[in-house]
Amino acid sequence: MNRSKNINYTTMKNSFLALLMLFTTTWTYAQEQTYTFTLEEAIAFALENNYGAINADRDLLDAQKQKWETIATGLPQIDGAVSYQNQLKQPVSLLPGELAGQEPGTFIPIVFGQPQTAIATATLKQQIFDGSYLVGIQAAKTFIAYSKNYKEKTELGVRTSVVEAYGNVLLSQENIAILEKNKANLEKNLFETQKLFENGLGDEESVEQLQITLSSIDNQLKNSLRLKSITLQMLNLIMGLDIDAPTTLSENLSDLAQAQIRLDLLEEDLAMDKNVDFKIAANLNQQRELELKLQKSLALPTLNAFVNYGSTSYSDKFNFFSSETDWFDSSVLGLDLHIPIFSSLGRSAKTARAKIALEKAKTQLSETEQNIRLQHKTAKSNYLFSIEEYNTSKENLALAERIEIKNEIKYSEGLASSFELRQAQTQLYTAQQEYLQSMVEVINKKTALETVLNSEL
Repeated sequence: MNRSKNINYTTMKNSFLALLMLFTTTWTYAQEQTYTFTLEEAIAFALENNYGAINADRDLLDAQKQKWETIATGLPQIDGAVSYQNQLKQPVSLLPGELAGQEPGTFIPIVFGQPQTAIATATLKQQIFDGSYLVGIQAAKTFIAYSKNYKEKTELGVRTSVVEAYGNVLLSQENIAILEKNKANLEKNLFETQKLFENGLGDEESVEQLQITLSSIDNQLKNSLRLKSITLQMLNLIMGLDIDAPTTLSENLSDLAQAQIRLDLLEEDLAMDKNVDFKIAANLNQQRELELKLQKSLALPTLNAFVNYGSTSYSDKFNFFSSETDWFDSSVLGLDLHIPIFSSLGRSAKTARAKIALEKAKTQLSETEQNIRLQHKTAKSNYLFSIEEYNTSKENLALAERIEIKNEIKYSEGLASSFELRQAQTQLYTAQQEYLQSMVEVINKKTALETVLNSEL
């Protein structure tokens, strides 16, 4: 018997340990989960998880519910009511005394009815005609269209933010790699120059020049390492991840920039009705038209029907739930017709203001169209310029690398001064930064052009 208990205890203990190990492994895996994204994958992930994109989805759902809320006001409405009264002190009425054979001029106090009353009613209301109701339904549809366009604008903004943040992370990574390489070369040059100086074959100025350059590069490297962490956290935030989530990017800056060079985009025509800013401005125009219709509809009559059914019971005490209690039914069918007659020109003033608002909206729509045309031309020019700058900076980098190598050889052979070497190194470092920045500009300017055209990345 004891052996059986020991076996059961051992089995339970082993099962518990196995579950504990499984839980620990799963928890550790969840803690160490790493996210890896291409640019397109990062954009897709952000469109699902970005905080602004999530709320834009909720705004659209809210607009759809608001549309039904508006429609429901014109459908049958049923209200119920239950009331109970207990007249603690019933009112007294006076009847002429002659009715009871008393002297004329005398009165008999009398109480009518019973002190407790219960009433239960149900009322069905139906709107028959209301001009503002029809306008309200149209306005609800327009609001849904606006919410869809706002959601689209939010997604375009998220896409642009992801592209910029993704490019900045790659930029920081490439920058760190270049700075580390530059630092290693400088440390080698400084070591060799220091040895030459110690052996009396060099001058102290050459050592100091290299020390100045190395200190500058070292500071830039430290700053770039800090920026790498910040840019990665910014990307996580935009994608809707915890800012400290381990995230890696599967693309490099050079290949991504090269893939973003699409000269065919420069030939793509601007479709105004696809631009989200134009669509939102058109929504505003439609809204102002509906507001004008609404003001005009307020001058029309409104007609509503209702039917009421109720039951009333009277008693000296509270026994309304008793089966012996008498209930007296009543019902009413009726129509309510409301006719606006005179408002001291108040409605006319409101209608005039609605017309002014509509004209302003039309002007804003025209202005938006012109602004979009200008944005398109500017975006095309900036994109083309970024491609030209990329090609130029790539060539300049190759030239700067050759010049730096030549000056380093000359310096080691004593044919160039430390100042000339530092000048060549500084020129190389500038060319490196310009090349990196030019790749980021190609990516960002292409995204800006696609946003105006509202085309897919």
